[in-house]
Amino acid sequence: MNKEKLFNGFYNYTVVLTYLGMLCGFMGIVSLFKGEFWLATLFLLLAGLLDMMDGAVASTRKRTESEKRFGIQIDSLSDLICFGVFPALFTFVICGNNVIALICAFAYALCALIRLAYFNVCEEERQQTEGGRRKYYYGLPVTASALIFPSIYIIYDLIPQLEAMWIFPAVAALMAFAFLFAFKLKKPKIIGMIVLGVLGLAEFVALFAIYFARG
Repeated sequence: MNKEKLFNGFYNYTVVLTYLGMLCGFMGIVSLFKGEFWLATLFLLLAGLLDMMDGAVASTRKRTESEKRFGIQIDSLSDLICFGVFPALFTFVICGNNVIALICAFAYALCALIRLAYFNVCEEERQQTEGGRRKYYYGLPVTASALIFPSIYIIYDLIPQLEAMWIFPAVAALMAFAFLFAFKLKKPKIIGMIVLGVLGLAEFVALFAIYFARG
């Protein structure tokens, strides 16, 4: 790490998807403040897709310890933007700056921050003792928002009777609790990843169906 470099950081292909995922999160936030909730939801889905792929890409290269530690940190920092701050802002903005939504959004962002920081500590300790890929999550991973929020938005759009100020804060509050509750969740293998991919694809198609239905 002490070797002189022209730029700080690492720029090999193993982190490109993480950087692109962060860009999707940023563009999703921009879309929120423009009132383009459909587009924001699409960016959240894309960020989740890129996050699902970046680990597999990183495993194709033999990395130094510094590169591995950088990968852990940059992935969590990107996750904080894409799946922590972004969904919290989504909840607040779509509810029209409601006070209840603000409280739930704050709780969501804070719990996501704690979850990611704790994960970083545990993951670095785990790699020092056992190495390899982890087999379990402890608590709901924040990346779950990439599937949960789009599904809630689709349901909200299709059922006019649902009010944003109730459904989104409730989901944010429940997810915030699930981030911190230390239940054991097995990490999905190939079949599980395929199922998640199919769900994401179904949401992607549904979002475009909503867009074209609006004309």
